[in-house]
Amino acid sequence: MVYLSCCYNNSSFGQFTGADNPGFMKPDILISEVGLRDGLQNIAATMPTADKQAWIAAQYAAGCREMEVGSFVPRKLLPQLADTGEIVRYATGLEGLCVAVLAPNPRGLRDAVAHGAHKVTLPFSMSETHSLKNVNRTHARMLAEIRACTEYLQGLPAEARPHFEVSLSTAFGCTLEGPVPESRVLAMAEAVTALGVDEVSLSDTTGYGNPRQLKRLVLGIREACGRDKLQGVHLHNTRGQGLANALMAVELGLTTLDSSLGGIGGCPFAPGASGNIVTEDLVFLLESMGLSTGIDLAALIEVRELVAAALPDVELFGFTPDAGIPMGYRAA
Repeated sequence: MVYLSCCYNNSSFGQFTGADNPGFMKPDILISEVGLRDGLQNIAATMPTADKQAWIAAQYAAGCREMEVGSFVPRKLLPQLADTGEIVRYATGLEGLCVAVLAPNPRGLRDAVAHGAHKVTLPFSMSETHSLKNVNRTHARMLAEIRACTEYLQGLPAEARPHFEVSLSTAFGCTLEGPVPESRVLAMAEAVTALGVDEVSLSDTTGYGNPRQLKRLVLGIREACGRDKLQGVHLHNTRGQGLANALMAVELGLTTLDSSLGGIGGCPFAPGASGNIVTEDLVFLLESMGLSTGIDLAALIEVRELVAAALPDVELFGFTPDAGIPMGYRAA
């Protein structure tokens, strides 16, 4: 079930799972690298296209099999991601890589389909204040646009449909609005599931979440929408709880975890929303527990050096790269 989040509607699904390859073993946990989108959108520097391609190639070689490589938004809003179409076309040439993108509206979704993205995530903020600030949409308008997205996808041939996920962002709290009622998150999850989305995910956009809160939301969404409708989470480490929340997610049986190389990223429209989970630390945590990710940690740390060279003025975070891989470490 691990790769269910990766384009299960696509007729070439075996291409992404590697199921036809002799000796292929699915990892226990699929790590979805979001640094190329969530990371780069939140820094002033614009990484050259060639450097993004080198990052993707290196992390793919290290074993990463899902990457969110950009966002289909107007160039004037996020010039750092203006080359997303070109990046998607490059990344889809890597066999077995699930190429994910973010699209905030039906137009972005159509652009993602046109460029061949395998997975599209639409962010739906559970804080209406943040939704207005982020995409200038009320909750009612967002639900109408999600309906338009699912109707558009249903009109496509099955082999042309990407996996369509709605991310329930600010689900754990909002720096603009404060606490977000859990009842609202559950109601919105049920509403978008009824509209025909493939999956919802939980996003701790502002780093408010704690493990008990995560457990309540996961169990509530499963009861309301079905276990298969929630497989992944997007967690931030803003207040140092990212890995604790990730561990709870794993214990609850979630199989896809987002993280960012070097912990770069956040939301430019949510003050204080910094600190993605560091991919290097997450890989070390899971592999040292005996849970396979398919990612070579030593090779991943070398990718970090490549990214650091391309972004010399950007601070990278992470304990594992600084401390080094400990003596006797064994990957799962």
